[in-house]
Amino acid sequence: MGYRESMRREAEKLEVSGWVRNRRDGSVEAMVCGTDDAIAAIIAWARTGPRFSKVERVLVENDQVITSVGFTVIFTE
Repeated sequence: MGYRESMRREAEKLEVSGWVRNRRDGSVEAMVCGTDDAIAAIIAWARTGPRFSKVERVLVENDQVITSVGFTVIFTE
């Protein structure tokens, strides 16, 4: 299982909504919504990702307040 699908499953466990997608440069981008604790937990998960993943860095931006329901894997950018 890849990073995006693993993140979707982790987000569902944590009751985090939003989306995750691959970018053209090979990086992964995600937008998440949830409680402060749930967001902190998904960010912590993102720093290591699923087994066999290679995470070089995680950048976090807090510049929007949005509402989302569910968590989606986006297959194209």
